[in-house]
Amino acid sequence: MKRAPIFLPLLATAVLVTACGSSENPADPSTTPATTLATPTAAEAPGPTGIPDGMGSPGVDDGVFPRTVVHFGGSTAIPAEPKRIVVIATGQLDAVLTLGVVPTGVAYGEGAALVPDYIGREFPQFSTEIAQLVDVGNRQAPDLEAIAALEPDLVLANKAGSEDIYETLSAIAPTVLTEGTGVNWKQDFLLLADALGRTEQAQSFVDDFVARAQDLGDQVGDDTVSFVRFTADRARVFGVPSFAGYIAWDAGLARPESQQFDKTSQDFSEEEIQLADADWVFVGSQDNGPGSRQQTYTTNPLWTGMSASTEGHIVTVDDDPWYLNAGPTAATIVLDGLTETLTR
Repeated sequence: MKRAPIFLPLLATAVLVTACGSSENPADPSTTPATTLATPTAAEAPGPTGIPDGMGSPGVDDGVFPRTVVHFGGSTAIPAEPKRIVVIATGQLDAVLTLGVVPTGVAYGEGAALVPDYIGREFPQFSTEIAQLVDVGNRQAPDLEAIAALEPDLVLANKAGSEDIYETLSAIAPTVLTEGTGVNWKQDFLLLADALGRTEQAQSFVDDFVARAQDLGDQVGDDTVSFVRFTADRARVFGVPSFAGYIAWDAGLARPESQQFDKTSQDFSEEEIQLADADWVFVGSQDNGPGSRQQTYTTNPLWTGMSASTEGHIVTVDDDPWYLNAGPTAATIVLDGLTETLTR
């Protein structure tokens, strides 16, 4: 298994200096050799591998209710197995469906559909129930009256987006907050599963996922992978502590030095396009129409001249699972995409 050396604090500084307007051309990251390292320990992972100590409902078996769940908003008593669930945070619709549970109400992301297309493709067995999901508003400002009208017995949200309304949500129904952000996807999935009384199922999923990722790493050499996303107003490369970055880390895939910074993502200008280069570049876009940022960047000679571009190694990916929805089935789609590309 190959890895590029990861010295996050130093590299973060180097990338930030470049992004702040250095007049020098960025170094070509695809020329950076990968270095073989010993298999890392869980403590070195870019994100948590399980529920933090003291959280969840330790000592309570799956399926047993009532249970009290300690989470990122406090401690919540769940008197009976939840049947009417509202999910607010990114990736939580994915997570509950992966566990075989269909919620009642769902919030949508900014500029996104209530139900991402990949959800319909991956969960055809729930098509009738998914079509009946109730819209409870934008994730950033959910419709509290709509949530209350559903009379839920559990609300799932995350601290990053819903900490300010946690008390209000808790007055409506028992509410559990996960931490949020993509690099926490395993932890958040397991904590959510604890609230549903399905921890063994979720842990089995995570264990199988990690084993599959390691199998991929065993098949891949030193090729570096780059993760790029375009939105209406931003162009970003994603670091090691991101959703896709953590999946690549699980697989032991090497990253270009330009993306070994210690944060989720880094904006880059057209003059800094070389920061996106690697042996393989996986690109998601919220808007790829005429005049879009994606079109402007990808027709720039600096982009078309990148090694990945000249070698035909630019891979367009589904933006929703790769960059928007940090859930377990989305993680599987990312891993499948990496496997299909890197082992063909």
